[in-house]
Order: sequence, then C-alpha cells, then structure tokens
Amino acid sequence: MTAPSPRRSGGRAARQALRAAAPAEDQRSVRPGMSGGVYKPLSPEGIERIHQTALAALEEIGLADAPPSGIEYLTAAGAILGDDGRIRFPRALVEDMLAKANREITLFARDPRHDMTLSGARVHYGTAGAAVHMVDVKGRNYRESTVQDLHDAARITDVLDNIHFLQRPMVCRDITDNMEMDLNTVYATVSGTMKHIGTSFTEPHHVPPAFEMLHMIAGGEDKWRERPFMSNSNCFVVPPMKFATESCLVMEECIRGGMPVLLLSAGMAGATTPSTVAGAIAQSCAECLAGLVYVNAVKPGHPAIFGTWPFGLDLRTGAMSIGSAEQALLTAGCAQMHQFYGVPGGAAAGASDSKLPDMQAGWEQMCTNVTAGLAGVNMVYEAAGMHASLLGFCHESLILGDDLIGHAQRVVRGIEVDDVTLALDQIRSVCLEGPGHYLGTEQTLARMQSDYVYPALGDRMSPKEWAEKGKPDLIEKAIARKEEILAERSRARFNPVLDAEIRRKFNIHLTAG
Repeated sequence: MTAPSPRRSGGRAARQALRAAAPAEDQRSVRPGMSGGVYKPLSPEGIERIHQTALAALEEIGLADAPPSGIEYLTAAGAILGDDGRIRFPRALVEDMLAKANREITLFARDPRHDMTLSGARVHYGTAGAAVHMVDVKGRNYRESTVQDLHDAARITDVLDNIHFLQRPMVCRDITDNMEMDLNTVYATVSGTMKHIGTSFTEPHHVPPAFEMLHMIAGGEDKWRERPFMSNSNCFVVPPMKFATESCLVMEECIRGGMPVLLLSAGMAGATTPSTVAGAIAQSCAECLAGLVYVNAVKPGHPAIFGTWPFGLDLRTGAMSIGSAEQALLTAGCAQMHQFYGVPGGAAAGASDSKLPDMQAGWEQMCTNVTAGLAGVNMVYEAAGMHASLLGFCHESLILGDDLIGHAQRVVRGIEVDDVTLALDQIRSVCLEGPGHYLGTEQTLARMQSDYVYPALGDRMSPKEWAEKGKPDLIEKAIARKEEILAERSRARFNPVLDAEIRRKFNIHLTAG
C-alpha cells in the first residue's frame, strides 16, 4: 500500500490547527459593519416616487394625536396644527430637518470592542421584539417569558460573534408592575451583555429611575452621556399616521437624558399600511420623517435611527407573514430609502412564522437576513431567535442564528477580485510544478480563516461519520451549547458593591449570583 503523502497529511494537520485557533479580529472572514447595498429592488425612479408620496402624505394628511409638548416642539419648528388636530409638515420643514439630522451614529457598548458605527450601508445584526412566550424545544411547547429568560438571552448574545447587539427580544411576563418590569429589563440586559442594548419604556415616568440605574452602572451621569450603551426602541407612531402619545413623551425624556432613539414605525401591510410593498414603504417613510422632525425639533442632531419596520401580512387569513418574500422586499426597499435620505436606518429581518427552529424557520430566516444585509440595512432587528410571527423567542434558535447570520454576512461581503484572489501564479505552480491540488498549500492555509465561514453547530460530516458519532441532532447540539454558555458566569455582571447598591434602590427580581 502506498504511504500517504506527507505533504497532504501535513496540510490537513495544519488546516485543523488553523481552524482550532480563533482568528484575530481583522482576520475574520466576516465582522460587524461590513457594507452591503448591492441589492436594490427599487429603481431610482421608484425611490423618488416613494419620497414624493411620503412628502405629500405629511403635507396633506399629517399625523394625529401628538401630545401637547410635541405640538409645541413641532409648531415652533414650522409644522402646522390644523383645526382637525392633525399636525402637517411642509416639505421645506422636512428638508430642513433632514439637513440637521445626525448622519453617522455610534451606538456605544460597555465594551468598546462592540461599538457600532451606523452610516451608509454598514450592516449589523441583532435581536429585537416583544415576544410574550418562550419556545421550549424539548417539549415542543410555548410558555410565558420571564426576566430570567431575558437575562439568559443577553448572556447568550454576549458570546455569539455574529449577533452584534441585543435589543430586548421578550417581555418579562413574571413581573406584573410595569415600572418594575421596565427597570428589571434594564438590569437583566445590562448585567448579561457588554454589547449595545436597546429597550423600551411603557410610561414616561419610568425613564428617570432607569437613568438613575444607568448612571450608577456607567459610573456617573457624565460617563453615561459620554458613552450611552443603551438606546430606546420607541414606537412613536400608531400606523396609519398617528402619534403614539405616551411613547412620544417617553421619547422626549430619553432625548433629554442623552439616550439614542430608534424611531419605530411598525405597520402591517394590508391592515395598518397599504397592502402594496411600495405603499407600505411610503407610509413608513412618511411616519419616520415625522419622527425625525420631532427629534430634531427637541434637540438638533440627536442620534436617531430611521426605523421603518413595515411587516408582511397573509391577506388570506390576516396572520403575519414575517418570514415571507414580501417581507424581504419590504425591508430591502426600506434600506434603499435610508440610504437615499442619508440617515442611519433599521428594519426587521430574520424572524420566522414557524413555531420551532425547523426547516421552515431556516428558509425564512436566511431569506430575509441575506436580503437585508445585501440591501445595506444598518441595524437588522429580530435577526435571530424570533418565532411564531414575533410571539415566541427561542434561546436555541438564537444560537443557531449565529451560524446562519455568519453565512449571511459572507454573502454580504461578496467577492474580492484582485491579483491575489485570481491566483494565476498559484494555478501555474500547482499545475506545472506541484501536486496537482491546492490542499495544504501556503496560499490555501493563509486564506482559511479570512475567506471562509465555518459553522459552529452545522453538520458537514459524511453519512458514515455522522452515524459513527451517534447521528447528532442539530437542536440537541444547540441545547448543549446553551447549557455550556449559561454554566459560566456573565462577564457583564456588576461588581458586588455596585450590585448591592442597585438592589437597595430598586426591586430587582433576578437572584444575585
């Protein structure tokens, strides 16, 4: 029998060694903030028509139900209060406020390595939502979500390379008092991850005590204002074309406290926006332009994310279709509008209508995550873990989503064409002087980590090897990984003195540990 080629054997060993070693950040094949923007389902003419429709809707229809303080801010800036109580926005006012808007935002994290710069078509993936249930993959059941579930989601997010931020993905259903729920949401998320966090507040008077806690964590109000590591996800409108009065007051409080805001317009195509993709995008843009005017009337240049989140609807049943091709188009079209306006933007992708992390979830999550990234959405919300049309969150799916988003990002990165990647010299050497293959060559080894994404849990074994290893199941592997992560203490936990001080001031429901 011929002995194995030393070159091939050595190459395999070298490849295995390289794969086992974590690459340096600048050598990773994918990373936060890579630029998309190559997928453009809207033509330039389509973009302009959507923009003009949004301006016409603001000038002719306007928005109802602004709070008195909002009316004062907006009319002082040049908006017009009609006899019907609706605020209308002259085109010149919208254009002036767009000129004042912050064009590049840094969303800070407690660990500066996770800071995110939002501009152009730079793409980041993370969680979001307000699920009221958790998916129990072992029992194939749903149960109410708890503050411990939220904390665990933050801890899992903290160690996943391709989940770049945590926006609160679920509601703490075990805390009945709304203020305590809001404050415990802050505590549970910040003590679980060092990445940037987004949260919501149910009432404006809940915001000041939340800032008190955040100042304690940051080491003082000045430190917080230098690097605000939490943003406010704010549903400031109730589509179609109404302000959400209480949420607007929350937004004003957050602006005063130095917290970035996500201006979230979450209409449903065919229910609270027009059923057409173009019409849903146009209304969402009109609503978010009104929000941008509002923010900049309160404080010019305050960091605000243009959060057009129109959702798909199954018109046969009225059920959400958040994993649909229509959802992919809605989100991609919104990305083009963000870039047209030149403001940081966010939209929803990666959620599934499936109840479990199954094949349906896989195709839905990949379809919308890839198109969102290729379109250049700055903040891709709900990108992992979300099921049942936003009603259920799944820790195991969050972990599997890290693999999925890694591959989505590789598609976003695209193909580099230069002398090195065309590799003519390598082809010449291998074919004319070498072994006739590229396994183990210096060039192959040098590109292993920088060019390729490898699944952490995905299975690439042969059927024979798979059988020999006991036919491992993907969900079981995700469960094991979850348990491994949660067995370690959170690196984001507060020091005991600070934690004790927070617990003296606030009724924290998580057990100390």
